Amino acid sequence: MAMIGAKRGYALASNLLKALNSSSSSSTSFRPFSGVVNSEITTSHTAKWMQDTTKKSPMELINEVPPIKVEGRIAACEGDTNPALGHPIEFICLDKSEPAICKYCGLRYVQDHHH
Repeated sequence: MAMIGAKRGYALASNLLKALNSSSSSSTSFRPFSGVVNSEITTSHTAKWMQDTTKKSPMELINEVPPIKVEGRIAACEGDTNPALGHPIEFICLDKSEPAICKYCGLRYVQDHHH
């Protein structure tokens, strides 16, 4: 039984390789968006998005969030409580008096002084 499954798997893989080889040799053109964003598309998308004056820009939205108070000298920002929606963890030093800003998401942090 296992031998039949292995033969089917080999045949499937062999057919897939043949199909890939024949399609790549028959066409020399590359896909236009294979991993690289076309700057014209990005520019037109951004311009279209910015035309709608009812929407706030991402910077305006993030600036509406008040600075987050932290009890220690170091803040750890992950962008969101859900790891799938966040960013790599960023440790932010809060020694200065002005809010420190996360370089990934723009959230601001201040040291909470208990005086």
